[in-house]
Amino acid sequence: MKIVSILILWAQILPLSAQNIHQLKLILEASNQAQATQRQFYLAGNFNQWNPKDSSSEFYLQSNKKWVCNLNLRSGNYQFKITKGSWGSVECFADGSSIQNHEINLLKDTTIIIRPEAFSDEVTLKEIQHTLSAQVHILDSTFYMPQLHRYRRIWIYLPKDYQNVARKYPVIYMQDGQNLFDKATSSYGEWGVDEVLDSLSLKNVAESIIVGIDHGGEFRLNEYHPYDNDRFGKGQGDAYVDFVVQTLKPYVDKNFRTLAQAKYTSIVGSSMGGLISMYAIAKYPNVFGNAGVFSPSFWIAPKLYDFVHQQKNYQLRIYFVAGAHESEDMAGDMEKMYQLLLKDGLPKENMKLAIKADGKHSEWFWHREFPDFYKWLVKIYPAE
Repeated sequence: MKIVSILILWAQILPLSAQNIHQLKLILEASNQAQATQRQFYLAGNFNQWNPKDSSSEFYLQSNKKWVCNLNLRSGNYQFKITKGSWGSVECFADGSSIQNHEINLLKDTTIIIRPEAFSDEVTLKEIQHTLSAQVHILDSTFYMPQLHRYRRIWIYLPKDYQNVARKYPVIYMQDGQNLFDKATSSYGEWGVDEVLDSLSLKNVAESIIVGIDHGGEFRLNEYHPYDNDRFGKGQGDAYVDFVVQTLKPYVDKNFRTLAQAKYTSIVGSSMGGLISMYAIAKYPNVFGNAGVFSPSFWIAPKLYDFVHQQKNYQLRIYFVAGAHESEDMAGDMEKMYQLLLKDGLPKENMKLAIKADGKHSEWFWHREFPDFYKWLVKIYPAE
């Protein structure tokens, strides 16, 4: 017992470098008057679940027009952006277009100076070009979510021949609707789902209806988290998934020509959206038969493994994809879920595990990987 105590004490007094932990010092220098008068900036990255208002990653004012954020992190690859406290006020180029994530392979104490050209709340939307195709419509800008007592914008993509052919279509429900179709509504790049499906339809790939659900801004992390968390607060994932199943899907099935069976109903998301998509298909296997789990944040919800293990649903189809450069545990946690499902009896042919060497936690990566997911998905679609 004394030996264990001594070891613990020894680990506590080791210098950070000996524990493989390094200091990352971010210095933010204002590039315009709007930034100079701003009082709060935050760092959001793959080290804090991309929380845009994480108090532990807040900058402090060091001097006139200069702010500092100090983090102690383990060696590894990190990506991040600076925000003013929300994804509606994330750093961007001067014309309002999205920037790529800042990246660093942290191997020693490091100082980085950043001079943001602008933040998205400083740029009017009219300066940003809309990119959504003619197949995308706003189903409702204030769709009521009774399970959460909130309202949310809902998007819908209808196949090109929807108005001309009396056919029913499979449906894919996707998280983070702001980032799916339109550059003007995305704070950090879009998936381009509409362009992907428009292009695939020209190659006679089966078509689908896509329903995009906007994330809740400051509520995003909690709505996409099924469990309470000491750091991030009360999980609202159950209520969110219940909204999709009990309120949104019945509305869509009633008002559009859908193949409503689980076999033809999919749920898709990335990061926290990937986490809640995995939870949704485990909780409601009779509603969702397929899931696209992109770069899932399984680390924040370790209880999910036990929950999935208890369900033992053998007919599900799940597509897992992540990049090797996303975070220290991202790919490993995803593969752990894949192996758990295999062990529980889900046939290997019902799943796909893709870990891409150049993959990063970014919309461009998910955009690139979406066509492969979609072509894998439609193998079960009925023949024309």
